[in-house]
Amino acid sequence: MDSSNFDREVTSSAPTVTRRSHVEKGVTLSVVIPVFNEEDNLRPLHESLSKALTDYSYELVFVDDGSADGSLNELIRLTEGDPKHTRVVELGRNHGQTAAIAAGIDYSDGEVVVLMDADLQNDPADIPMMLKKIDEGFDVVSGWRVDRKDPFLTRILPSRMANWLISKVTSVPLHDYGCTLKAYRREVLQGFRLYGEMHRFIPAYAGSVGAKIVEVPVRHHPRRSGKAKYGLERTFKVILDLFTVKFLLSYADKPMYLFGGTGFAFFVSSFVLLAYLVARRLLYDEHLIRSPLLLMTGLLFILGFQSILMGLIAELLVRTYHESQAKPTYSVRRVHNGERRSPG
Repeated sequence: MDSSNFDREVTSSAPTVTRRSHVEKGVTLSVVIPVFNEEDNLRPLHESLSKALTDYSYELVFVDDGSADGSLNELIRLTEGDPKHTRVVELGRNHGQTAAIAAGIDYSDGEVVVLMDADLQNDPADIPMMLKKIDEGFDVVSGWRVDRKDPFLTRILPSRMANWLISKVTSVPLHDYGCTLKAYRREVLQGFRLYGEMHRFIPAYAGSVGAKIVEVPVRHHPRRSGKAKYGLERTFKVILDLFTVKFLLSYADKPMYLFGGTGFAFFVSSFVLLAYLVARRLLYDEHLIRSPLLLMTGLLFILGFQSILMGLIAELLVRTYHESQAKPTYSVRRVHNGERRSPG
């Protein structure tokens, strides 16, 4: 396979900014790892990470997501053995992978954040390669499990379908949204909250504010121990979350475009049906009241009117949200040739 097919950059209209190398300047790196019942994998993972990151200033942030086995005790032992690099965030109960990732990001300090799974299927040896891409000027480096070691029917096929759909809807084309192994500049992780299955959509959020994204091939290993936490049902949850992501990316600042457009479509359909009924009355002398299409005409008109009213209410909510928090409607990457100053 041609290596040019691996690295795919998603660019935007934002200007290119020359950045200093994080590695050369010794800027900290945070590796955030959500953990749920992975006791047997934690020590080998810690050893592999320590070996792969010897040349970096780094921290390992493990987030125990309410594990029911001995994962938390094992994490505490790892912290005691490596207090300089290891931190453990213990959640009160099982909140899910996205919430655990959000907690790890909040409790990390690095300017570059790498996310990865704790099941040893992601390879820590790929992290230095991803950091080189960050040094080349990319804001997001997304892993692509080219040779994925998972069941085809229950994991790989649904994942490919979901990745195709997400890429089309968000206009950020990636082969593998589901791969947790990704590297981010911290600034692209600011400004939105993670919930549901939203962690896989972070590249789409980043792309919406002009982040430079590249996809690189990474290794993927069979699970050594423990059980997979997700099955086919996760695909349906991702698709439902995709509706939310599409709304937030495209219509959060101008919801009238969605509700008003839908209402206008209902109005047009209503008038087309009404014109059809009138034509039948004039040409074939058929009574309007006898046709069920007359009821549908009225229903479509009412739905159109309600959709426009909902759009107006949504506009008021958005205006209240921005004005009450003094939240800007734009995103500034960097100010050049001048002192940093606040708007206004």
